[in-house]
Parts: sequence; structure tokens; C-alpha cells
Amino acid sequence: MSKEPKLSLIPLGGLGEIGKNMMAVRFGEKILVIDCGLMFPEEGMLGIDIVIPDITYLLENRDSVLGIVLTHGHEDHIGALPYVLRQLNVPVYGTKLTLGLLHGKLKEQNMISETILHTVKPRDVVQVGPFKIEFIKVSHSIPDAVAIAVHTPIGVVFHTGDFKIDQTPVDGQVTDFQRLAQLGEKGVLVLLSDSTNAERPGYTMSERFVGNTFDETFRLAAEDRIIIATFATNVHRLQQAIQAAYKHNRKVAVVGRSMVNVVSVATELGYLDIPDGIMIELEEANRLPKNRVAILTTGSQGEPMSALTRMALSDHRQVEILPGDTVIISATPIPGNEKLVARIIDQLFKLGAKVIYESMSGIHVSGHPSQEELKLMINLTRPKFFVPIHGEYRMMIRHAELARDVGVSPEHIFVGENGQILEFTRRSGRVAGRVAAGKVLVDGLGVGDVGNIVLKDRRMLSQDGILIVVVTINRETGLIMAGPDIVSRGFVYVRESEELLEEARMRVKASLEKCTCKGISEWSSMKSQVRDVLGKYLFEKTRRRPMILPIIMEV
Repeated sequence: MSKEPKLSLIPLGGLGEIGKNMMAVRFGEKILVIDCGLMFPEEGMLGIDIVIPDITYLLENRDSVLGIVLTHGHEDHIGALPYVLRQLNVPVYGTKLTLGLLHGKLKEQNMISETILHTVKPRDVVQVGPFKIEFIKVSHSIPDAVAIAVHTPIGVVFHTGDFKIDQTPVDGQVTDFQRLAQLGEKGVLVLLSDSTNAERPGYTMSERFVGNTFDETFRLAAEDRIIIATFATNVHRLQQAIQAAYKHNRKVAVVGRSMVNVVSVATELGYLDIPDGIMIELEEANRLPKNRVAILTTGSQGEPMSALTRMALSDHRQVEILPGDTVIISATPIPGNEKLVARIIDQLFKLGAKVIYESMSGIHVSGHPSQEELKLMINLTRPKFFVPIHGEYRMMIRHAELARDVGVSPEHIFVGENGQILEFTRRSGRVAGRVAAGKVLVDGLGVGDVGNIVLKDRRMLSQDGILIVVVTINRETGLIMAGPDIVSRGFVYVRESEELLEEARMRVKASLEKCTCKGISEWSSMKSQVRDVLGKYLFEKTRRRPMILPIIMEV
């Protein structure tokens, strides 16, 4: 009897975390990748710009990787592509807006000519190796979002991407319920579903709700200048802000590089409907009466270099927050950003602005499904096996409980981790080992060259500072010719600590002389002697542990 072929699902990112979503689907020797996102650094990642998935597994199997398919154009789903395609140049499949946003990223990196992009639309079916890939319309907070059904010889893997069940979407493009039900009727082998809001009961409100709140806010702030901060890629939100401005006879200026990019790409591709003459440059906005202006800006997450943050800190070249301005923050803080956002809101209030933010109004709705929508997705597709994805661990556990509630058998539910191999046949599923998976840190132009050791050093420098000990030694005699000199940064204020540093100098000198007496001329031994003596003394006196860097020069 021939062995039944196996299907493996290997999450390389997005499980147990929010962001850097990436899923490998393997059948036989062929691999298809769904999404390729980035994640913003956590608090302890000092100086890191972004975090991308570790693709060691894909590079080890580079001849097997047939392509990357994208669900939608948010950073946590396409942001790592410029880094990944440089090492793994495979075709990319996505809808028009998704590829439009990606095109801009690749252009910045001069990668357009060598990248193969295939545009698809909902209900399209593309054959890639053994995979028949079908794109299915879903609602999300960006247009052109799709779920992906991967038809393999042993069954369908259904990946929801990010979705919500919005019955009145801004662009009128309702989720393709009919196709979801047809797939459920035929039989879905594995459902991979978005867990971001699995802890929230009920339904997520329609994006239209925000449009009504905008309209009301514009009416109440009739005499004020209005500044709206939101995610640059939330095109539906931008559309509703522009419509509200048009209705209330205001011109719109856009601030922030990513916002300007998205508005131009979305307008060019026909995803933003902008009335003639409504968009103006910032210079012109500054000349108009304030009740005729609305400004769209980035910075809803309190990012240090974003336009809204610079405005709040009175550091923006063109926009100054004036008493009486109405600032709308139309976004929820990503977990970990709460403090940054709270600080910006405080600062805006101090400058005399009225701030409207999520906790007190209907100024933001999520783009992700709450519990009742998650149940509906499971009931429509009726999967044999269920894997919660896209969420922190507690969200995935909650999602697994919902799947159990609607009748998925507990032994058919897999709450996985990044790097686990989930292996399925027509009848069975199991965890079948692990592959390399983790975080690759991007700092400036360096990709992956900053690891745990460098971060540990940065943390140490940021907490207790550094002490550099410079000493010159005669090569022949081993005697000290100059020094030791001590340079301190971020440890103590030198002028007030002359005694402490002088004593430290004497102790270093004594320890080096001891080395000479014992005939120790090996640099590494001398350096570790200096570190030990100095570290012990400074800890006794200050209860601090600065980084100690001995520099020995021979003459």
C-alpha cells in the first residue's frame, strides 16, 4: 500500500505574538509561503528599528520554495519582503493594492527589476506546483484583503488572513460568504484563523461607524482646525476622513512620509475617491482659516519620529499645535505602545488641544473579528483541523476554546508555536518536530548583525554606563609608562566624583603592578584582573555595575 502523502504547516512568525506573520505550507518537496510581515521592536530592544522572521528554514530549502502569496497590504504581512526577497527571490502573488504598496517599498530598495509580481483578484485561482491557490474576498481595515484557500492533493488549507465580518464595508465589497460556505460544504482540511480579538465577546463594529463619528466630530468642532492621526494603511479610514472634510467644506493636507505614499498609491489605483480640489499642500493649509482645514497625519502609535509626536513636542517644521485644535487619534495602541501614546495625548492636552481618543468614543473600530465572527468563520468552513494564528498565546488559547464550543473535536485543535511542524494527512494531525524560527533584528542597514549579546551590552550601557581604563606599558620591562587614565560616560558625574575615580586609578595601578611582579604579560589576563578589581571596588562604593573596558597599549 502506498504511503499517504503528508501536508506540513510551518509557522515562521505570527504565533504567540502580534506581527511578523509568515506561514509555510509544505506538500511533498514543495513549499508555498503565505505572508511575510514585520513587527515593531519590544521595549527591551534598544535601538532596533524593526523585527523580521528568521527564514533559515526557507533558505535551507530554497529550491523547494515556489512563491509567496499575500493576504493584504499591512506592514505586519508585507513589511519583511524587501529583506526576504533579497535572499530568496521567488514570485509574489497579491491583489492590486497590496502589490501597489509593496511596489513602493521595493522601488526604495532598487529591487523592482529583479522581483516577479503577479496581480490577482478575488475568486482567481492560480496553480503553483502542487498547490491550487484560490483568493477569496474578506473585509479588513484595508481594501483588497483576501483569505487564501490552498487546494492540495489531500485537502484544502484555508488561511483567513486578517478579516472581520463587516456587513456594511466602506467600499461595498462584502466578504464572499457564498464561497466560504461552498468550501465548507466540500470540506476544509485545516482552518488557520486570525486570533487578534479572540478575547473580545460579541461582534466588531462596522468601519462605517467611524465615518458617523467623524461626521459628528467635524460638526461639533466647526470653528477648530482638525488633525486626524491614524494608521497610514487604513485606506477606508482615510476615505471617511476625506468625505467628512468635503461634507464640512474643509481642505485636506497630508503629513508623514508613509501617509503621503499610501494616499498617492491608493489614489492612483482607484482605492481612494478624492473630490477635485480638496487636497492641498501644508504651506497652503497654514494660510487658510483654521476652520477650513483638516490634517491627516501618521503617529497614532506615538512613534518617536512620527509627525504627530513631533507636533506634540513642538518640534515639527510646518505644523504647530494651537490652543483649540481638535486632535483625533483614530487607532488603538498596539500592545506595548500604550505608554508612548498616553504621553503624546498628555502633551497635546498641555498645548491646549482637545484630544479625542479611543477609550472615550467611537473614533476607532478594530479590523479584526470578535468571538461571534470567529465562530461564524468556523461554522461556515467546517474544518476537520483547526489552528489559531495571528495573536499572542492567550488569544490563541481563547480562540481554541471557541473552536471547541462550536464543535471542533479537541484532539483536532493545535495551538502551535513559531517553528513547530504541524503535519496532517486526510485523517490525522500531529506535531512532527521543529525548524529554526525566531526574530531577526534590523538596525539601520544591518540585518541580523545585532543579537542578544549586543542587546545585553546596550542594556548594560543604558543602565550603569561605561568606564574606560587606558594604560600604556613598556613592552620589554612590563612597567607602566603612562596612566592608568579613567574615562567615564553615563556612570558618575566626573567633577563630583574625583576621589572615587582617583582611588579607582590607584587600585588599577596596584593590580597591574601585581601582574608585573608575578610575570603575567598576557593581555587578556591583565584586562580581566583590572575588570575584577575595579568592578568589585565600584560596586562596593556605588552599588552600580558599569561596563568596564580596559585598553592596554604597548610601547
